[in-house]
Amino acid sequence: MPKKIPESDYEQILNIVACHQEGISKSGIYKVLKGSISKRTLHRRLAELAVAGKLAPTGKARALRYKLAVRASAQTADMPDVVGAKVESYVPMSDEGKEIRNYVRQEIQQRKPVGYNREFLESYTPNQTFYLSDSIRKHLNTIGQTPVSDHPAGTYARDILNRLLIDLSWASSRLEGNTYTRLDTQNLIEFGRVASGKEHVEATMILNHKAAIEFLIEDAEEIGFNTYTIRNLHALLSDNLLADPAGSGRTRNRIVEISGTVYRPLSIPQQLEEFFQLILGKADQIKDPFEQAFFIMVHIPYLQPFVDVNKRASRLGANIPLIKNNLCPLSFVDVPDKAYVEGTLGVYELCKVELLRDVFVWAYERSCQQYIAIKETVAEPDPFRFKYRQSLMSVVGEIVKGKHRPSETLVKTMSMRLVPKEDIRQFVELVLNELYNLHEGNLSRYRIRLSEFRAWQPLQKTN
Repeated sequence: MPKKIPESDYEQILNIVACHQEGISKSGIYKVLKGSISKRTLHRRLAELAVAGKLAPTGKARALRYKLAVRASAQTADMPDVVGAKVESYVPMSDEGKEIRNYVRQEIQQRKPVGYNREFLESYTPNQTFYLSDSIRKHLNTIGQTPVSDHPAGTYARDILNRLLIDLSWASSRLEGNTYTRLDTQNLIEFGRVASGKEHVEATMILNHKAAIEFLIEDAEEIGFNTYTIRNLHALLSDNLLADPAGSGRTRNRIVEISGTVYRPLSIPQQLEEFFQLILGKADQIKDPFEQAFFIMVHIPYLQPFVDVNKRASRLGANIPLIKNNLCPLSFVDVPDKAYVEGTLGVYELCKVELLRDVFVWAYERSCQQYIAIKETVAEPDPFRFKYRQSLMSVVGEIVKGKHRPSETLVKTMSMRLVPKEDIRQFVELVLNELYNLHEGNLSRYRIRLSEFRAWQPLQKTN
């Protein structure tokens, strides 16, 4: 059982920070604590409080300061709080966003039925038309910068991989109505533990997100806004979730309806394919990574190119330019589901992006706030493991899929063609350790199917 962290640890830190409205450094907090906890423990507690939304880190390196966080709420000028009433969770809205929200909150009978408006896409000219203003793009580029911006694509996402897998898998699934808690998600991803009393479809949805995120990060140099990436992304996200498995990664050939809206998506297969290609072509030409990300969040759900799982594909697709450019990823943690749904409805029914834009900007600010703290506590990647990532994946996969009994001799034989002689011994130890720790929650990183793992698993226990 994990050690329970005393609540007093957190309360002490929050009380200290509360006394410094201009912010206080980590060393300043440590001095006030007078050694009651170690510097290493304080480092972890600060990161945990930032991730929980209690603290707001500002600045970098020696200039890093901590303030009490002010959570965004639904209290706006036109929505005053009422004593005793439950305050709705929302995001700060522009005036245009409020108008869209007010429209989509009308009874469905009062909203005009609409179909797909091809001009909405066709009138968009990459690098001339912008959904995000110049000031917003500059702001997001500033807060999204990481220390590894000049490293190979995907470096930053790999540095925070374990945390990102949990955050994005949980948050994106939650926006689809998944009832797994964040702890349930962590136990499923890290230990393969399925939450009791939950539907299997919920675990499948989360594990599909995990596999899709790993695909984007492992292939960071190759991914982009092309049919290969988006179709495979959809295939991973929809695996074992569609009534017709053949629909994974394929443009739909039948009519779909979306509940809760008067919008009716396009239904002619040839036109679906045409506009799907046009979306990808335009997205690929966009130079700004945040405009790219938001463009995909707008147009993939609006077109509904797949029979289902379109919004999930758009949310992970929005991370493609962020991963490739080593920018802070977009995890969607803490995004109010109602704000996201209403922003999407604004696109469906009005072809207006302002409310969804408000959600996107707030969500990205929130993600950056969290990962500033997280990155400080993440250990540097093992250079040996990084150097032989592909070889490790190949050998582990070959042993499991071939139903081989793990042994030092077997691994050494398989490794001779992949690893230099001087690194064989360390590589063999790494492979055996990975095989020992292999479980149903981390199979996808080796492209191993669950059925293949279960067929091989008894061999791991055979002497």
